Amino acid sequence: MKSFFDRFENFFEGFIFWSRWVQAPMYGGLIIGAFLYMAKFFQELAHMYHQVVGGDIESKVMLTLLSLVDISMVMNLVVMVTIGGYSIFTSKIDVDMHDDKPLWLEGLDAGMLKIKLATSLASISGVQLLKTFVNYREAAEKAGSEGIIIEIVIHMVFIFSALLLGYTEKIIHSYPHGLTGHGHVDEEEEHKEDEHKEEV
Repeated sequence: MKSFFDRFENFFEGFIFWSRWVQAPMYGGLIIGAFLYMAKFFQELAHMYHQVVGGDIESKVMLTLLSLVDISMVMNLVVMVTIGGYSIFTSKIDVDMHDDKPLWLEGLDAGMLKIKLATSLASISGVQLLKTFVNYREAAEKAGSEGIIIEIVIHMVFIFSALLLGYTEKIIHSYPHGLTGHGHVDEEEEHKEDEHKEEV
């Protein structure tokens, strides 16, 4: 018969395991936010239409187009966080049999998700930097040369972070069982077992 402490331990561990569902409303909120942000995309698209019809200069049309690219990349980031975060930290999503399963979900784990998020942030900051380059004069008047330098530094930090995360994951996955240090021993034991089976 289980003691009171054993029952309490089982209850508390079950409660901790259930706590992962606290994240679910947040992911739902991200989906709602994505739909609201989609309205901003169509606003920019309508603005671009009026620019083209009105005969605005190419640089202004290009800035609006880059804004559309920026919004779509932010949406990609939201989708990545929502689906990846839910499937890794909350509950498994059974999409293996779906024909339209996105390629980025293949072999996704917490480490790969961090790398994808870091590269997405670097790409978004790169688009922002490109917008500054296209509209350099106005950007220099508003933020000054120091503001542009800060944008470049932030972009480089995102790139360095993505590279560092990728290198860290490469080191971790170079060990068969992570960083436990027992991977080579297990491989030798498996090799000996295979040889023994062949002899039998």
